[in-house]
Order: sequence, then C-alpha cells, then structure tokens
Amino acid sequence: MTTTPVDHETVAVLGADEANLATLRAMPGHERQTFVPLLRPEQMQEGEVSVAELLERAGGELDALPHPVDAIVGFWDFPISTLVPLLAQRHGLHASSLESVVKCEHKYWSRLEQREVVPDLPGFDLVDLDEEQPRLPDGLRYPVWLKPVKSYSSELAFHVADDEQFRAAVEEIRAGVGRLGRPFEEVMARVDLPPEVAEIGGQACLAEEALTGARAATEGYVHDGRVVVQGVLDSITYPQRSSFLRHQYPSQLPDPVQRRLVEVTERVIERVGLDWTTFSVEFFCDPEATTVSVLEINPRHSQSHALLFADVDGIANHHAMVELALGRDPDMPRGKGEYGIAAKWYHRRFSDGLLVRGPSPEDIARLQKEVPGVQIRPVPEQGQRLSELPAQDSYSYELTDIVVGARDEAELVEKYERVVAGLRYEFADTAAEESS
Repeated sequence: MTTTPVDHETVAVLGADEANLATLRAMPGHERQTFVPLLRPEQMQEGEVSVAELLERAGGELDALPHPVDAIVGFWDFPISTLVPLLAQRHGLHASSLESVVKCEHKYWSRLEQREVVPDLPGFDLVDLDEEQPRLPDGLRYPVWLKPVKSYSSELAFHVADDEQFRAAVEEIRAGVGRLGRPFEEVMARVDLPPEVAEIGGQACLAEEALTGARAATEGYVHDGRVVVQGVLDSITYPQRSSFLRHQYPSQLPDPVQRRLVEVTERVIERVGLDWTTFSVEFFCDPEATTVSVLEINPRHSQSHALLFADVDGIANHHAMVELALGRDPDMPRGKGEYGIAAKWYHRRFSDGLLVRGPSPEDIARLQKEVPGVQIRPVPEQGQRLSELPAQDSYSYELTDIVVGARDEAELVEKYERVVAGLRYEFADTAAEESS
C-alpha cells in the first residue's frame, strides 16, 4: 500500500462519532490529515429529518472553517449517504453521483436494476398501502419480507408467514413509512427518475419472497470506474432467527462461492453506476450449488467492519473511503494485520426492558485485558429502555458490540464466549441478569 505524501489535507466527516474519529486518526499513513466533524449524528438519525435544512446547516459549518475542505465523507446510511454526493458536488469534490446512490437506496429501483444483470433474485412486487385491505401481490408466496422502499438497519422490516401477519406488518409500516420516506422524497426530487419509480415515490412498501441459505457480504470500492472487491465476509445469524450474531472476515465459504459473489458484485455495481465510493453488497448463497442471490446494495462501506479489516489486513476500511474522496486509488493491503480472522459480534436481547445496570468502564477494561484482541462497546445506557434505541431491527436489541481478533474461527468463538460470560446486565422488568 502506498499513500501519496501531502503537506496537509482536511477531511469533513458527516455525522462523526468518537469511535470512528479515533479509528480514522489512528490509520497509518493518514497522520497529515485533519478529520473535522460535520453535523452531529443525532441531527441526522433521530426523528424525521429535513434534507434541505441539513444541507443548509452543513454548508454553514463548512463555510465557517478557516480553509476549504479537501474531501467530504460519511459512514452512515440515509440521510448521510445522500448528503455526501450533494455536498461534494457543491464543493467540486470526489463522490459518486446522487443518481447512483438513490438507485441503490430505493429498494424497488435497486431490484429493477439488479434484474437487468443477474438471474437469481427473489420474487418481488409492491404492496399498495392505500388499499383498505392490502393483500399479498399475485405471484408471490409466503414466507415474504415486507419492508419500506427506504429503510435501514432492518427498521420496519417484517418476516411474514400468513395473511394475519401480513395485515399486522402493513399497519406498522403504514404508521412509520413517512419518517424516512418523506425526506427521501426530497432527495428523489433532485434525480431524473424512471416513470415506475417516480410514480410510487419514497413511501411505498415492497414485498419480497424470503431467501434462504448462508449469509455473506462483499465489500469494495470503485476507483474511476474500476470496481474492486477487497473482501468477502460471512454474515452469521442467531439460530432460528434473522438477527445477526456476527460478521466475520475473511469469509470461510468455499472458494467457488466466493468467486461467484465477486462476479455478481462487479455486475451489479457497474450496472448502478457507482464511482469514487466504497460499497457493500449483501447476499444469500447456497455453498453446495454455488448459487448466490443479492439481498441489497449499500452505496457506502460498512463502518462496523472497520476494525475487522484493521485486524486482518493492517488498516481499517476507512482508508479506502478517505483516499477515494481525495481522488486517489486506495490500494488496500491484504493479510498484513495481526490476526488471521476477525469478527464483530452482536450480543443481543430478544425482549424489551429498562436497563437498570450494565457493565461498568472498569468491567470493560478488565475483560479487554483478560481476553486479548477484543474491543467491547455497550450500546444502551443505564436507565434507557431498549425499545427506544435507534437503528435496531424489528426483533431484537443490541446490548454489546464486541470486536474479536483471533488465529482461527474456533478461537474467535472461544474469546467471544469468555467476554459474554463476564458481562452483567440487569433489567427492571425481569430483575434478572442477562448474559446471553
């Protein structure tokens, strides 16, 4: 990996949090860069946002800086993912086009684009939320997933097995679809949309037949039109559940399956036209039949994978995001890290509760010393109800994010289990300690 020497560069980071800022500043080769926070995360991820107001605020903060910035980046999903190209265009900086980002983020438009270049897609169609009694679209069979055409972190996504569950899910989606759908329509208005997408807008509902098999993801970037897949990851769920247990890198899937994942990734990324950006693509696959099906395209890299790439390859994937925004080839290293495999684990609770007591900073420090190669971050704060946490899926709540580096998959599991055994959570509704 080479990084072009520079005197100094300023990079604005939309919605920066302390953990990601620390990761950015610790990356080797980036010592001459200043990372400037731009807008607070809660301004963009809580409640219903106004894209126009956020653009105005961000523009004011950029204008107040002593020098123009050299790049604008962001880690998170909407609205940050769409603010980056809007602000970059305004300031003459590198970023993918707004149209290419919206093609990925509008779930129906994304499926229409994918259908042009890959054969293995689930059956999908729109559900009319305006109908008095919406029904499963003709040609689809249960089980299906119902989801808004614009959502993230599985918010308002429901696995539906029969008509009763279908009607209940539709009611919840009706009630909540506007929180992201309305501001997303502000962005859609800036793009030349195909008629079938313009007609439904950003507050529609998509039904997709449920996929089965192993979960996986590819991560990469596009440098001046060249698509590079820098890694394949395994996405492992809790037994008999759809919630993620861990993401691990590198993938342990057979080589022919990984080659197929890379091939399909290159096709869909070229089709949607992403450029000068990182991305991730989520899949279901059948390792024996070597078949893969796209779940969704994320027109940004996953900040949650940053420390995995640092553990295995020697530098966080934030490096690719920053270098592209500065107009350079990231030239990511491979296998230069301290560990052979790394994972981000999601220690969860599957029922609501009011957190009375969680692990203290001293508890965390002790566990990180006892179990080398781990980083532990509790998610809820004392006195917080789990159902009030932002960006949770529809079926569980994150208690602790645990990043583990290890020699192999067996040690990966052993280290995680040692950490979880040392975590103590107490909830007011059960007065029971949760450690699993």
